[in-house]
Amino acid sequence: MDCLALFDIDQVRSWMEVGGYFLLFGLLFACGLGLPLPEDIPLVLGGFFVAQGKMDLGHTCVLAWMGIMGGDCVLYHLGKKYGLNITRLPLIGKHVTRERIERAERLFEKYGIWVVAVGRMFAGIRGAMVVAAGTIRYNFIKFFVADGLAAIVSGGAFVALGYWGGKKIGDPKRFMEETVEPYKHWFFGGLIVVVAGVVAYLWWRHKRHMTISDVAMQKAEHAKEPSGPVA
Repeated sequence: MDCLALFDIDQVRSWMEVGGYFLLFGLLFACGLGLPLPEDIPLVLGGFFVAQGKMDLGHTCVLAWMGIMGGDCVLYHLGKKYGLNITRLPLIGKHVTRERIERAERLFEKYGIWVVAVGRMFAGIRGAMVVAAGTIRYNFIKFFVADGLAAIVSGGAFVALGYWGGKKIGDPKRFMEETVEPYKHWFFGGLIVVVAGVVAYLWWRHKRHMTISDVAMQKAEHAKEPSGPVA
């Protein structure tokens, strides 16, 4: 189904022109709880309004991030409270199925925090990832930090695309249909590769620049390990 079929972008645009920052926050908060609207639509529109001088960039980014994280935090705690029974709740159960949650739980077992960082960038995985994190009682602080950083990357990218579209193309609907939708998966695929490369590089630098005390601690831990049965 076309993602623009449930909510027409022109209608959302007219709402945001009236509600401004508050509606931007409310829509993104509701998207996290199952509103059948891709969160990239209000984010791109936010960038459009910034380009047109109708909204401030700082306020737009802060309130968009708060809306995204607010919805995710509520969904996390609902998953923690209800577990797989969350699929019975109205609205949420429409897009977060038992199969998706169980698949996300298996990914958590295999990849840990990377599921949060990567899953946040893809609709369809995002909600199940958040619920699964709550269901398995994944450390909330780690979840919040990883999800928050990923929201800055993904949300900031859509705002930036909207700003660019606002400067180059005057019609946000045409921009979404012709520029964003056909190529966004390729864009985020490349973005994930870049982020993974940066994290891997930082991890390598950390291991390379271990302090003398870290090395001594590792040697002490190895010395404590039994060397095997004595003949």
